[in-house]
This record gives sequence, C-alpha cells and structure tokens, in this order.
Amino acid sequence: MNEDTLPTVDIEGHHISRLVIGTNWFLGHSHQSSAKSRWINRYQTPERIASVLKVCSAGGMNFIVAPISDLLHEALKLHEAETGRHITCMLTPGADTTDELLAAIDRCAELGAEFCSPHTSWTDSRLHIVNNEITDYERVAAHIRDCGMIPGLSTHRPETIVVGDRAGYDIATYIQPYNPLGFLCAVETDWMARIINSTEKTVIIIKPFAAGRLNPITGLTFAFNTIKDNDVVCIGLLCEEEAEEDLEIARQIFAKKQVEVELQYTRSKEALAGQAKSD
Repeated sequence: MNEDTLPTVDIEGHHISRLVIGTNWFLGHSHQSSAKSRWINRYQTPERIASVLKVCSAGGMNFIVAPISDLLHEALKLHEAETGRHITCMLTPGADTTDELLAAIDRCAELGAEFCSPHTSWTDSRLHIVNNEITDYERVAAHIRDCGMIPGLSTHRPETIVVGDRAGYDIATYIQPYNPLGFLCAVETDWMARIINSTEKTVIIIKPFAAGRLNPITGLTFAFNTIKDNDVVCIGLLCEEEAEEDLEIARQIFAKKQVEVELQYTRSKEALAGQAKSD
C-alpha cells in the first residue's frame, strides 16, 4: 500500500476509502459535556477544519459524513480550492416530518452531496418492526435518487438494518454506532457484529472511539477486525496530529502489523518505560 492510499470499497461507482472523516469534533458535538461542545464551537473555523481535511485527503481519506452545515461547507470548498482534491460527501439531514425532510434533501443536493442518508432522529422514529417497514422511506429514497444522490440510512438501532434488508429498500449504505464499550449501541457488541456482518450492504461504523472514551488503537483494531471487508470506519478528528496518527494506525492494521505508535509518557510511567532511577 502506498503511503498516501488506503483500501477502498466501491459504492455505486464511488471508490470510498475504508477510513473516512466524521464531523462531531468539527461541529461541536462532543458527546462528553456541554462545556467541551461549546469550546469546540468557539475553536473551530473553516480554516482550521480545512487544515485537518488536507491531512486526511493527502493520506487517502476521500469521504466525509456530515449534517448540513454552512461552516463545514465553507471548509470543504476551501480545502478543495487549496488542494485540488475532492472529498465525496454524505449528508445526513434530519427533520420532524417527512415533508420537512424532503426539503432538507433538496438542500443536500444544492450543496453538492453525492450521498444522502436521513439522520437517525428521522429514521428510528419511523421504524416499525412488526410491520417490517420504515414509514415513508420508499418515498424518501425515490426523492434522493431524483435529486441525483445515492440513498442510505443513518440509524442507532440494528433492527433498522434487518428491516431495511428484509423490505428490499433502496439502501446503498447504513450508518451504525459500533465500539468495544458499546457506547450508543442498542445491544451487546457481539449482536452488533452479527447484524453488521449479516448485511451485504456497506455499513459505515461511527463512534469507533466511543466519542473520545477509547484510544484510537483500541477502537480501530476492534472495528476493522470484526467488520466486513466492504465496511467503512468513520472517525472524528480535532487536529492535524490526530489525523496523521489515526492514518498511521489504520495503515498498520490493514498491513496486518502489530500497531506501533508513539506512546504518551508521564512521570507515572517511568518504571514501565525502563526509566526509573535508583535512589
């Protein structure tokens, strides 16, 4: 594997890297505290986000999953203007009603998104397991196609994958939380793994680091070793250094190597590092 490439999966002609860009740490959704979320919102600018995107795209990450956001749209335009590299975009619109969602889908198309996956807040409230249906989804998927985008579904419930496949809906990808802590997972991780591996569709794994509660080695190793070869892992990134480190970890995992990265050293780890001094 070349240094600036990653393995890819084909989704309707789009060759998507198996490690892709998440946006919570760009847009102030820390899943930790309101204080941290407010700090992210105060810190991030289009220029700072574009700097991280440059590292991502140079390393082969060519796909981003995001809500509709003027801040992010500006950052993506800035990144492409400065690098000449295009990042394929999946937008995840949400709405209270289906009519509102259809209008949001129109906005996704206006912003140039190639993929559109209604957000879990819309999807999971319309999941009817007994009836084996997701209310209004066929209408929504048809509208996404009419707008020139590829439809998917964002969900926090693995039952959505089961129902979506059984119903034969037009779904190119599912978005699903998955991590060894079970953070935001609806059932145990062994059940999550079974459902993810049981669908032929590409599943985009989100929250692999449990929103910062896991180290990247732990989250990425768990994810890539328990999902399908056509699944994708989506990671949130705050800065250029995180992007560089996570890319290196992913490359080592894909190369079937024992992952080695620079560890964090503090005084409490002196003995572990063989640096303890005798009195």
